[in-house]
Amino acid sequence: MAFYRQDPEMAYCLKGLLDRFEKEGRPNLQENIAITCIRYEKKSPSTCSGYGTGWNSNRNFYPASVVKIVYALATHVWLQQDLIVDSEELRRALHEMIANSNNDATSYILDLLTGTTSGPSLNKSNYQAWTIQRQLINNWLEELQWPEIQNWNCSQKTWNEGPFGREKDFYGENNKNRNSMTTDGSARIFESLMTKEMLPKVASEKLIKNFLRSLDPFIRKQDLNNQVDGFLGEGLPYASKLWSKAGLMSEVRHDVAWWEAPNKNPMLVAVFTIGEKLVKDRFLLPAIGSELNKLAI
Repeated sequence: MAFYRQDPEMAYCLKGLLDRFEKEGRPNLQENIAITCIRYEKKSPSTCSGYGTGWNSNRNFYPASVVKIVYALATHVWLQQDLIVDSEELRRALHEMIANSNNDATSYILDLLTGTTSGPSLNKSNYQAWTIQRQLINNWLEELQWPEIQNWNCSQKTWNEGPFGREKDFYGENNKNRNSMTTDGSARIFESLMTKEMLPKVASEKLIKNFLRSLDPFIRKQDLNNQVDGFLGEGLPYASKLWSKAGLMSEVRHDVAWWEAPNKNPMLVAVFTIGEKLVKDRFLLPAIGSELNKLAI
């Protein structure tokens, strides 16, 4: 059972949208996309207040930079438990990882959370100890006992070119140990942040600020990697408030977004797509965002 209440009307509308988008020249779209869509009943929703639907929403995808949501939330959980020390450099890295999707900052954060570092291949005993440490975030996710995040893997760094040395070893043969996430789980993780379920209010508000995106066309033109254009936010009214994290690489185009459109309650949408054609499709996710926004109450 999903963490949101099933809405048959939304399920019908979502299936109709996918049928339409597929017929518009996107063959096999429904096999290569996953969606979780949730609408809320009030301006300040609590957990379990959402109605929604999903499509392939429990199917594992390589998440690309969407995994940075998990690393950001884990960082604040670690801070609350005094497992790591707060610092200006940590706050700078968090901002760069989420606001600008910086992979170097992500590497720093993951090293800090797990007590590991990149480098040359290790001998067997040292490598075993290293892999145990690198699994600390997965262990934390398992302790949450959320069914939406079962069989996830959030233990790998994100790369501009690719892993080397022990990081390449850790990817395994044919990259079988790559990161893996679902849209249902991604939506639940993001909801836990936006509803301040996971963290104290002050910590939540600090972290949430990093996910805020500007819909101002002028500001977006100044940053070609703004995580709005080509993603869900591009399809929203300019006066909307948007918090999101996109993921884009040669194989996938993803987005997880929470928005509040004018005179409407919040909406949460996670979309994962896979395949070279969909990666290059800069119109699909904005169209999905625009159409799903019509379902907001």
